[in-house]
Amino acid sequence: MPELLPTIHAPADLRALPREDLPRLAAEIRETLIETVSRNGGHLASNLGVVELTMALHLCFESPEDALVWDVSHQCYTHKLLTGRYERFHTLRQSHGLSGFACPDESMHDLFIAGHASTSVSSALGIAEAKLLRGDPRFAVAILGDGALTGGLVYEALNNAGHSRARLVVVLNDNEMSISRNVGGLSRYLALVRSRPEYRRTKRRVERALRKIPLAGDSLAAFFRRVKRFAKRLLTNDTIFEELGLDYIGPVDGHDLDRLCAALESAKLTPRPALVHVHTVKGKGFDFAEQSPELFHGVGHFDPEAGELEGIENSYTDVFADELCRLAREDPSICAVTAAMTIGTGLARFAEEFPGRCFDVGIAEGHAVTFAVGLAKEGLRPVVALYSSFMQRAYDQLLHDAALQRLPIVVAVDRAGFVGADGVTHHGLYDAAFCASIPGAAADSPATAEELRDSLRRALTYGGLTFVRYPRSQVFPPVALPLLQSGDHFALYGDTAASCAIVTYGRLLFTACQAETAKILQLKRILPIDPAAVEAVLGCARVLFLEEGLRTGGVGERFGLHLLERGFSGEYTHRAVQGFARHAPVEELLEEYGLHARGV
Repeated sequence: MPELLPTIHAPADLRALPREDLPRLAAEIRETLIETVSRNGGHLASNLGVVELTMALHLCFESPEDALVWDVSHQCYTHKLLTGRYERFHTLRQSHGLSGFACPDESMHDLFIAGHASTSVSSALGIAEAKLLRGDPRFAVAILGDGALTGGLVYEALNNAGHSRARLVVVLNDNEMSISRNVGGLSRYLALVRSRPEYRRTKRRVERALRKIPLAGDSLAAFFRRVKRFAKRLLTNDTIFEELGLDYIGPVDGHDLDRLCAALESAKLTPRPALVHVHTVKGKGFDFAEQSPELFHGVGHFDPEAGELEGIENSYTDVFADELCRLAREDPSICAVTAAMTIGTGLARFAEEFPGRCFDVGIAEGHAVTFAVGLAKEGLRPVVALYSSFMQRAYDQLLHDAALQRLPIVVAVDRAGFVGADGVTHHGLYDAAFCASIPGAAADSPATAEELRDSLRRALTYGGLTFVRYPRSQVFPPVALPLLQSGDHFALYGDTAASCAIVTYGRLLFTACQAETAKILQLKRILPIDPAAVEAVLGCARVLFLEEGLRTGGVGERFGLHLLERGFSGEYTHRAVQGFARHAPVEELLEEYGLHARGV
């Protein structure tokens, strides 16, 4: 049972602790993280890796006056524990409990809702410039991982920051790759010296003293800076961050509190934005996570003693991955593209079997699509596998680069619909609505394993942009109701004499099938809507459309328009999601929006 952690109700309590107690506090935090995540699921390895870094941030900065902006923010569990949320931490990712990401509704210490990468430098720079305009001497700090550096937005922000004099500190948590190569012992020594506040203070004192020399002062100070810069370039490698105009400090051991604090205090003394390069070990303190950080990145329930993870067996993702591999054996033009989600999208097995035909482009969804455009232009058949919630980051490229060129590109949309505990930033509720605005695009939303295999096969023969969307869950068995009418794009089940029809797509088909005395119209293809599917329910007195997606601009809205245009005079009800959905188990969310069996 933790003893120190329950006493931390605010960052000031952390700063009041004796220095010798801090390693013990770090150990208690790790024990709490492992215990809670093993029970509730969540992001484990990344949070274990930033325990000391988060402590150092709250020791050196005073949140919320100093703004801490977390990139993605799935690694902010320690931040939550240090900002008054220990008592509620057992509710992490539970319905009406703490979010697994930063959440302003929870705490004034969480500034932004963030679930996507590469955004923190932009927003932190905006905060820093606003503080500068108001004469506020406080800092804005962006904390991002090295993976975020594969996203282009970071470089737009860093390029902008290099011209600023705002009080911005960028903390780069490097836990996988080397950003700047160290050259020998001298380079490592100079990196250590630069990370000390005394170095910054001495440099500033020397420059001030030189400027006081009559007539030649300013020239001598400038000469001093040029000599220092020349010597540094002679002995060490410049980094891209310095070329962009930021002061670079590091690399620093991300598990050494004293060095971390020294580096952060040094960054506070720079006259321009600074970047502190921190090296951490993902999964630090938990052997299973250290050995397999990718597997323990985002996890469900697991046994902390045995390190055994619970997964979804026979999932739609598994079906997609198996079928894509099977098709690729027959057709050497088929290749796969993903944006840093090789395991999550099921493409790990494709990469193992076809290493030269699988491309992981990093956290760069827009680039992934336009890269696929280039592949398609040369006669290949690219399949771009993305999570629904991340695909929206590539809307411009889908519209302008893919659809406009009429090139054969398949987008496999994983995690469509509600995703549960990851919540508001990760629900796949928007793709069906925004895909409908792309001219010439087609979209399938299969409900069974066989339908998913059929959709993927057909998509690879289509001459334009095609989406195949499916949820994060186990596959459902085939429908047991009588089949009244069938086609490639729709199926009609149920009672021939029924005057009520339920129309839906995806996994809600199996919710609809629990309703009695109704026809069930399943849309296998949701874009464009097959006119024959509309005709199949035109004579019904009442039509209910169920949609696990956004109401405005959704499939149900378009289906209702088709009915109206064909003279439908019955009652039409469209039940779908309005606004942003909270984090909760999928079944609870379906009930909340009236999409569960009892509601139907």
